[in-house]
Amino acid sequence: LLYLELSRASAWFLSCLCSSLAIGTTTGYRLFSLSSVEQLDQVHESNEIPDVYIVERLFSSSLVVVVSHAKPQQMNVYHFKKGTEICNYSYSSKILSIRLNRQRLVVCLEESIYIHNIKDMKLLKTIMDTPPNTTGLCALSINHANSYLAYPGSATSGEIALYDGNTLKTACTIPAHDGPLAALAFNSTGSKLASASEKGTVIRVFSIPGGQKLYEFRRGMKRYVNISSLVFSMDSQFLCASSNTETVHIFKLEHLTDSRPEEPPTWSGYMGKMFQAATNYLPAQVSGMMNQDRAFATVRLNISGQRNICALSTIQKLPRLLVTTSDGHLYIYNLDPQDGGECVLIKKHSLLGSGKMEENTENDLRPPLPQSYAATVARQSTVPSTSTMPGYSEDGGALRGEVIPEHEFATGPVCLDDENEFPPVSIRDP
Repeated sequence: LLYLELSRASAWFLSCLCSSLAIGTTTGYRLFSLSSVEQLDQVHESNEIPDVYIVERLFSSSLVVVVSHAKPQQMNVYHFKKGTEICNYSYSSKILSIRLNRQRLVVCLEESIYIHNIKDMKLLKTIMDTPPNTTGLCALSINHANSYLAYPGSATSGEIALYDGNTLKTACTIPAHDGPLAALAFNSTGSKLASASEKGTVIRVFSIPGGQKLYEFRRGMKRYVNISSLVFSMDSQFLCASSNTETVHIFKLEHLTDSRPEEPPTWSGYMGKMFQAATNYLPAQVSGMMNQDRAFATVRLNISGQRNICALSTIQKLPRLLVTTSDGHLYIYNLDPQDGGECVLIKKHSLLGSGKMEENTENDLRPPLPQSYAATVARQSTVPSTSTMPGYSEDGGALRGEVIPEHEFATGPVCLDDENEFPPVSIRDP
């Protein structure tokens, strides 16, 4: 789940897996389901707890974790469909972020991290004396089999501490950037980790758990930015980054191989090889900059200076980019997976109203999509479907034909309609 705290003490979350969205507001929180491009349905609304700044939902289940400004040191876990509280925990300082998957629930404070077993909410591990982390930056793999946790290993450099949430042991440290970290994100399988520093110019992707650098992308060179959102597509083919600027960048994770047939000798080809060879004699910083990949696709937002979050999802069998902005809107764009380029805005939803769709008047003026994109859509998806099984809704049944990867189901999946699923929890101060 992706997190955005708004200036009016609200929090917004966007799930790229289930196309669900949770909003924390000054009056409580709301849960939405995006079943199609046109349809944004409100699943639940609660006004019992005011000034909610963190609300995390466990995928499409009925478990939701809430933290409010009224009690910033307390975490409340609810079964929102039944309207019952499962448990609550109090901590020594303000809760800055919460991450969860089907095995673990992680609570991040400024100088400590708490890891709970999500089946019974038992506290399993406390990581004390972590480097000062004023933003609560951390990432947890949604794959329960690879429950890796990443957080800053230093307050002055871009070192990443990687922790195994299953074995409860430190996995490794990754020297990712020169400056302090600003963003972290795992891919869906927990095999890759993306990072960005406070400068926001370079984004790197590392293998997990080894920590080897796999990709390096350059977002820009002209100015430093604050990366507010970093997210992989579910198939790990794309990586999206948004910031406080008006541009959203989408990078394609692919390596050019040397297995292509030899091209006939040309002047341009000769010069290209000479240029490539010359980079071997340049300083590492210069040659590295030349070899960094640029954005595969982009979006130009109509706003600048506002924080936003993004997600890459497949809706109605087509790849979409979802962007939520701090002015209370959800924008949906088409992404051309073959040719990239400028993403096309197709819908705009208001999140502060009733969830009704706002018509995009630009659609009438937009030229038709290129034929290459239609050809791409018509082709068989490259994402294997053999590793999926029917998703489950709050009722535990199939959810309108949606599928959720098998790795999202822990052994004995969480059944939140079972009265005995969560035994009584003794409340204590960790």
